[in-house]
Amino acid sequence: MMDADEIERLFTGQDGQFSCARWGRPVAPVIFGLADQSLDIFRGAIRAGFAHARHPLAETDPEMGANLMLFFLRDWQELEDVPDLDALTGQAGLPARLAAASGGRGADHYRIFRFDADGGIRACLGFLRMSGALAEAHPAQLAEAVMMRSALNFARDVQPSVSLAALIRAAYDPVLPVASRDPSHALRLAARMAAARS
Repeated sequence: MMDADEIERLFTGQDGQFSCARWGRPVAPVIFGLADQSLDIFRGAIRAGFAHARHPLAETDPEMGANLMLFFLRDWQELEDVPDLDALTGQAGLPARLAAASGGRGADHYRIFRFDADGGIRACLGFLRMSGALAEAHPAQLAEAVMMRSALNFARDVQPSVSLAALIRAAYDPVLPVASRDPSHALRLAARMAAARS
């Protein structure tokens, strides 16, 4: 199991600031760019993951329609075809920046969170380039990873594990706030993980 220091590092950005947030509203997912067979796998992983976290899904979000949007692309240039991409992401020139990342090799995936006034996650946009390192990924394993990375605003890349699943479940404990910028929040998460294990 993770200890408080490990948890704190997962939510500490390059600026040294701690920020941990979970979804504060039901998650309404939509997925673009997948064949039907793979689409079912990803939908199932999202349903199972948020059920484990004890957080509801919804058909639509009253303000946004969909609030968890996942885009699967062959290359980043395809993002140019997404209508109003700059307005959707709040980031101008995103396709070119993603293509130029990692020394020109291009990023494999990218994630954007937006937050409500209370700090809870309002929306998550995930972009995955399937022609790079992800081309050989097993669909079920990738689906699990995508779900976990969208459940909390991790400051760094995470890989699916039993400990990570336990952390997500602990973070969705209704006793805890939907968001915290206090590093001591990691202690509370570690305590709940330990209590669930005992």
